[in-house]
Amino acid sequence: MATDIDIAEGEHRRAGFTAMTEGTAEDWQIISSHFMAFAGKVADRVLDHLRLLDGDYGGFPVDRLQHSLQTATRAHRDGRDEEYVVMALLHDVGDTLGSFNHPDVAAAILKPFVSERNHWITANHGVFQGYYYYHHLGLDRDLREQFRGHAHFEACAEFCAKYDQAAFDPAYDTAPLAFFEPMVRRVMARPKRSTLVKD
Repeated sequence: MATDIDIAEGEHRRAGFTAMTEGTAEDWQIISSHFMAFAGKVADRVLDHLRLLDGDYGGFPVDRLQHSLQTATRAHRDGRDEEYVVMALLHDVGDTLGSFNHPDVAAAILKPFVSERNHWITANHGVFQGYYYYHHLGLDRDLREQFRGHAHFEACAEFCAKYDQAAFDPAYDTAPLAFFEPMVRRVMARPKRSTLVKD
């Protein structure tokens, strides 16, 4: 049976190579043991990053965290499944790091854990959301039309119409982050799509 000392020593073990071409099976077992422990906490890191949106209004009527929570709350109350609700919660999680491409950041985070449809909605919601405001900025509100005919066009348009563009109401009875945390943990417990995980 492993003792606390054995576990502590295992946590400090490192591969011995200086270039991957020199790596051994033992090296990769060490790395793999570290990776699995680290990857198992991805939900914690994502939730921490989501909390960075708290207090960031960017001129909107609600801060970015409240917008995310309200989008997810609306989806949940509309009977959407848990994966969809988590997608709705995290659709703007990339705002802090990807100011010019936040949908790409959120989509990359969600990709291993959600369906191809929910990934596509996340990746493209920005241009679909533009339908509601691009014309006020001198931009083409119909940019989403480039995707007309795509299998997920209507799903993305519906996400923006029903949940995303409508989630800026300071008076809305929005569920707190604690309500969604167990959902995030369940959805991110095991990837559906990843080259690093065997079926």
